[in-house]
Amino acid sequence: MTGILLSEWTKLRSLRSTAFTLLALAVLAIGLGVLISSGAGAGYAELPEAERAAFDPTQVSTQSYLAAQLALGVLGVLVISGEYATGMIRTSLTAVPRRARLLAAKAAVFTAVALVSGLVVGFGAFLLGQVTLAGTDAPHTTLAEPHVARAAAGAGLYLAAIGLLGVAVGTIVRSTAGGITVLVAVTLLVPAFGQGLPGGWGERLVRWWPTTAGSRVMTVKSDPDLLGPWAGYGVLCVAVAATLVAAFAVLRARDA
Repeated sequence: MTGILLSEWTKLRSLRSTAFTLLALAVLAIGLGVLISSGAGAGYAELPEAERAAFDPTQVSTQSYLAAQLALGVLGVLVISGEYATGMIRTSLTAVPRRARLLAAKAAVFTAVALVSGLVVGFGAFLLGQVTLAGTDAPHTTLAEPHVARAAAGAGLYLAAIGLLGVAVGTIVRSTAGGITVLVAVTLLVPAFGQGLPGGWGERLVRWWPTTAGSRVMTVKSDPDLLGPWAGYGVLCVAVAATLVAAFAVLRARDA
């Protein structure tokens, strides 16, 4: 297994798409986070009193995850779909006939890279976002405040989970375009359009949909209508694990 892990690490770090995608992740998470914080800070003085009371500096600075999650998700899809596109998957399966081991190694290596990258950009977006908010005289916070360090780290944990979801989706779909389409639908389209469902279904979807539930780990202020931070992240992890199980089953059952 050590040899398989080293092989997958060599594949991942030698691809140009890895460097470009991680660069896009940093730009989206940190750069967009600073822009959002700047806009929110500039408009804080004009907010109604109720919205001022609900203002969450941590959530403002990490809100860029909505766009950043696609970068790691796309990289996760490419980890496996790229091999199908080039035909390299046949070579990989010849070298590692036990398909479960191959996918486990890919998932493990990618998770390590995604987790480190997610934590770096999560804390980076938070710290620079708070500096930006402080410069506009809007409320800001520090890692020493209750639950703030967990929320900043939660941004990295969330991004890593979405990246691993991309690996699972890419394994099932076996197409880069198809995998990205599914990922965009799951992370952005369903939560956005599902909120308008009638009869309380919209509220249930916001509460229990894996990505919206998982994003609760990045919040500081509690909401009785939504899941708690770790409960919500647990829902996301269960969904990712279930998708990975399906990916293992599909990889073992289908021809390369």
